[in-house]
Amino acid sequence: MHDPDRSESPALGKLTGVRSSKHSFYPEYRRSNERLTHTVRALDEISQALVRSAEGPRALVEAVVTAAADHLQAQWLLLAISGGQLSGMRPSQLLYHHGTFIDDQHDMPRPIRHHLTMVRTSPWELGTCSLNNGLVRAPMMLDDEPVGGIVALAGEDVQLADTDLAIIRVLANQAAVALYNSHLFQTATHLRGRTDQLTAEASRQAEHLVQRQAELEHVQQQLTAAIQRQVIDEERHRIARELHDSVTQAVLSAGMIVEVCRSELEALPPPAPALAQRLEPAKELTQQAVAQLRSAIYALHNASDEAPGSLPVLLERLSHVHLPTELEVSVRVEGDAIALPPAIEHSMLRLTGEALFNTAMHAHADQAVVVLRYRPDRVLLSVGDDGTGDPDVLQRDLLSAGNEHSGYHCGLANMVHRAEEMGGTLSIRRAELGGVLVHLDVPLSPAWRVSDD
Repeated sequence: MHDPDRSESPALGKLTGVRSSKHSFYPEYRRSNERLTHTVRALDEISQALVRSAEGPRALVEAVVTAAADHLQAQWLLLAISGGQLSGMRPSQLLYHHGTFIDDQHDMPRPIRHHLTMVRTSPWELGTCSLNNGLVRAPMMLDDEPVGGIVALAGEDVQLADTDLAIIRVLANQAAVALYNSHLFQTATHLRGRTDQLTAEASRQAEHLVQRQAELEHVQQQLTAAIQRQVIDEERHRIARELHDSVTQAVLSAGMIVEVCRSELEALPPPAPALAQRLEPAKELTQQAVAQLRSAIYALHNASDEAPGSLPVLLERLSHVHLPTELEVSVRVEGDAIALPPAIEHSMLRLTGEALFNTAMHAHADQAVVVLRYRPDRVLLSVGDDGTGDPDVLQRDLLSAGNEHSGYHCGLANMVHRAEEMGGTLSIRRAELGGVLVHLDVPLSPAWRVSDD
């Protein structure tokens, strides 16, 4: 006859871990089922604790300690780090005692401090896992090296089994790995923050260097302009001295000789007095020459006292310089003026002076107009007059100016040379006033623009 107890007992034992009998089967099954449920819940709490490494070592340690203490219903539970790859981790110890976390060893009860000293100094003495009168000990291993451990006193009503020790052992080892990962994560976060900080600082330094470079270039341009003005002033004073010491004296001497000759001729019989009258214009010319020389010398000596200005201001000043004739000069500016490099403005100013001098000396003009036009991509400068000059002849002379050596052609050659240095072109045409128009066309390079600050 079939005996149900004999046939079902081995299968139920394999499934539940208990040996069945009519009197003890159900109570043992219930205890086994409760322990299995408790184990699954503990593993779930532990897994949730171990994935909190991104929150930092403190949160991770608290979660591990809480999960282990809850599983053991521990009266107290201590987790401590001895060193190794977790050296320097904070907190290095944490005690869960009556629902309170304590991380200062001086606040821990004396018996627990004994366990703390043993874990920190001799973690290998923890062995694998041990259970003795409710005291549970498990080492924390990382790469087969003891790096700390867990020591706990289970609750008085808790009946511990090998399963509980296995859970604590797994928790201790996985906690070591999680703590190490948290340490790496925090280190990487710190390094990333430091890298971002250094990058931002480098960016600020780069902006600072760009600003300082711009300021340095501006100061260098000002220094270059100051040096150029100094050189021009020194040359102006030298010319003034030479005019005063040589040319003026020579003109005065010539005037005196003319006057002596005129006086002697007037005392002689005719036709000598008539010849003396013909020398009268020479006397007036020498007087005019001396007056103009003195005026030019005064202008050369006092030009350096004037404050530096923009190109339009300098052209306006140039129009008031005493020229060899009573030439009336006006200046007109079109467009928004921009500051150009001192060398460019100086060349334009000298070219304008050369053109006005030629007009005054050769064109027999009464009026001259200087027009400065600022365009988005170029600067145009023209000097026109109402004189008797022929632009076609001058244009031919302009083309051959480099091969001639006369003073007039030398002036044209100087203007052509200055225009080429600026990258521009110089042309001559008929002016609206009826005379000659000298026209300069210079492309505006972005590198020429200087700050107005």
